[in-house]
Amino acid sequence: MKVDRRDRYRRAGPFPERHRTVVTGGAGFIGSHLCDRLLQRGDSVICVDVLQTGSMDNIRALLNHPKFAFQRHDVREPLAVSGPVDRIYNLACPASPIHYQRDPIGTLKTCVLGAANLLELANAKGSRILQASTSEVYGDPEIHPQPEAYVGHVNPIGPRACYDEGKRAAEALFFDYRRTHEVAIKVARIFNTYGPRMLEEDGRVVSNFIVQALRGEPITIYGSGAQTRSFCFIDDLVAGLELLMESPETVTGPCNLGNPEETSVEEIARRILALTGSRSGIDLRPLPQDDPKRRRPVIDRAAETLGWTPKIRLEDGLRETIAYFSLRVGQRKDEVNVANIESARARRRSPRSHDVERAHT
Repeated sequence: MKVDRRDRYRRAGPFPERHRTVVTGGAGFIGSHLCDRLLQRGDSVICVDVLQTGSMDNIRALLNHPKFAFQRHDVREPLAVSGPVDRIYNLACPASPIHYQRDPIGTLKTCVLGAANLLELANAKGSRILQASTSEVYGDPEIHPQPEAYVGHVNPIGPRACYDEGKRAAEALFFDYRRTHEVAIKVARIFNTYGPRMLEEDGRVVSNFIVQALRGEPITIYGSGAQTRSFCFIDDLVAGLELLMESPETVTGPCNLGNPEETSVEEIARRILALTGSRSGIDLRPLPQDDPKRRRPVIDRAAETLGWTPKIRLEDGLRETIAYFSLRVGQRKDEVNVANIESARARRRSPRSHDVERAHT
């Protein structure tokens, strides 16, 4: 069944009041979809991104929108915004292990200093602020599935700690600002999310498997493939973030947002191979340190307080994501082909190359 994005969550609100909204990490995978949605409902959006993992390609179509503004800024430094601010969504931080482990100190600072700077802005402006936290705060869980009351099982000195503990510290800051300064906060714990605009080389399960399948490369599975994840399509997640932000101020979270349908990593690989028609094999590799074995959210809180549950079937979401990456991978091939042709032409035009050719004849 084809996924009709125009009809999804059309009645998720209603949210009659229009806001001036700041979205940090707004050029990233989740942030750019959120910017789309907020503009569609009539908000004025200030997109803030340092473009470390975000891309201008994700927001290029928005740049001429009269209610959209882009500001390149690192949230580790205080953010200045002139005029009123009604809402702040903090999504600023690399979210895949490949990216956040590349600069672990920078990641930790982005999580903690970024949260502090944005909370200061929210306090100064009297605005509501939502923290995009993560299921990684649960670590490699000893309780399954994971409810919000679970305090987690995290290695504070491991290679993933810069992100896991950074997000946990950010949550602590949010609740301390609420208790100390009465800032209106919301905390969303986001589980595995997938969809168009994911990065091709970010090391995440869905994007990696799709790109490898489309290229005919072996599907890389770390561990036996028996470890599980719960995959939520991007449109479902963005609707959940919006509903949480616009919920009564007494609803602070933390609130799990994810799909409670649990799937093994090997099963995801098999589905992607079937949907792409790829003949790629599977390459099993050692499981990285502290990689969680099972991950599935309890979403009772989101269902009861927000009226939110995921709507998009995994197969439908995978089809849409595969279609997106098919264009991207095809475009990369075209670019490589064009570059190779131009390079060959340049060599033929070069006098030196002619001399070399004559020397070998």
